[in-house]
Amino acid sequence: MKGKYWAYRDRKTRKRTFRYLWIQRLNAAARANGLTYSRFAEGLKAAGIGLDRKVLADLAVTDENAFKSIVDQAKSALEDKSKSKKKAA
Repeated sequence: MKGKYWAYRDRKTRKRTFRYLWIQRLNAAARANGLTYSRFAEGLKAAGIGLDRKVLADLAVTDENAFKSIVDQAKSALEDKSKSKKKAA
């Protein structure tokens, strides 16, 4: 009787758990490259990189060089963003 309840609930919980795992992996990999997760996410948005957390976390684990190049693009986008703010002020 309760099996359907637990299965339904845990399908929702699994999505939450994986999102938490991906964020933790991205935070660790971003910090290894000199950024926090929030600054990394801001840099991705500024650079126009539309990869999701799942793909980025997989890259961070399996292909460190590709992840480092993405982090570098995010850093340069953050620098450009801060320079444009300083010019406007």
